[in-house]
Amino acid sequence: MLYEISEKVIRLQNEGKAIIKFNVGDPDQATSPDIINAAVKAMRDGKTKYGSSAGDAKLRQWLAEMYAVRPDNVVITPGSKWAIFAMVSLLLKNGGNIIVPSPHWSSYALIAHHVGAELRLLKRDLESEWETPPETLRRLIDAKTRLIILNNPDNPTSKVMDSRNLEAIVELANENQIPILSDETYADISFVKVRSILDWEGPHLLVHSFSKTFAMTGWRIGFAILDRELAEQMVKLNQISISNVPLFTQEAAVKALELKDAISREMREVYRRRAALACRILSKTPLQFTQPDAPFYLFPKGDVDSEAFALKLIDKGVAVVPGTAFGEYRSHFRISLTMPEESIQTGLEIIAEECR
Repeated sequence: MLYEISEKVIRLQNEGKAIIKFNVGDPDQATSPDIINAAVKAMRDGKTKYGSSAGDAKLRQWLAEMYAVRPDNVVITPGSKWAIFAMVSLLLKNGGNIIVPSPHWSSYALIAHHVGAELRLLKRDLESEWETPPETLRRLIDAKTRLIILNNPDNPTSKVMDSRNLEAIVELANENQIPILSDETYADISFVKVRSILDWEGPHLLVHSFSKTFAMTGWRIGFAILDRELAEQMVKLNQISISNVPLFTQEAAVKALELKDAISREMREVYRRRAALACRILSKTPLQFTQPDAPFYLFPKGDVDSEAFALKLIDKGVAVVPGTAFGEYRSHFRISLTMPEESIQTGLEIIAEECR
């Protein structure tokens, strides 16, 4: 259904129909001109050849200092999605199962299925504000559990994990010697403090992306932080697949890190205002939802079949993602606030009218 919605939106846009696209988590802000200029300069300086499959030394050093690790614990990847795919492929190549709290980003499930891993979903609910209960997680763990994936902040709920709850999950994972793969793509623009998985000891893994914080979704650059042995395996996988992330893209990423504080602060404030606007409008409807802790999403619940509701909304000029794209959440749908406030208000007023 996710792809059916996307294809219908594209078709209608090609026919000239205006669509308010709440279905895509792609920041509407332009990439900073300074970042673009850094890439252009790098190309003009000849950085258009092959590079290290681990990533450029300067970028890895910068990230290593940010996260208090060694450069050989850092691998540069074409977006965080490739980092997740690579880790799952390496850790599950001999079989086993992965535990993922749900609702969940659909790519986790698709990657697990692609590598032939068993996916065990830990179902969460709005009533508990989407917390992941450690006692439920414990019941899902067995001798074949090879990985736990956490998304913090979370897509589609935009919730940040409670620090004490996260600590309990880490202790449980350590007790069973299971690595946690923490996808912290939205952490730098969170409205509230996020505890990184690297704050704890253990065989844990972090993936991050330049896409959301710096409005660089099309640049395809992210990174993984992991133990040295697994990093070496990932580099070998990069060597036989992607070769390397373009050097000029990595130069742009270095510039992005130089500007990180200013860009992330501005991005955070833009989406804080948008989230407040969305919550004001949706609070006047019968929809139930949790206040977002981070950009870009809301995941409201209503007396609807979200697949039928999504198709109906497209005819009204509004696109959302049905909750079934994120697990067994037929009464939910995801709204992405990646557009100007005027469009957000117009689109949400249409949704509000359809929910009354």
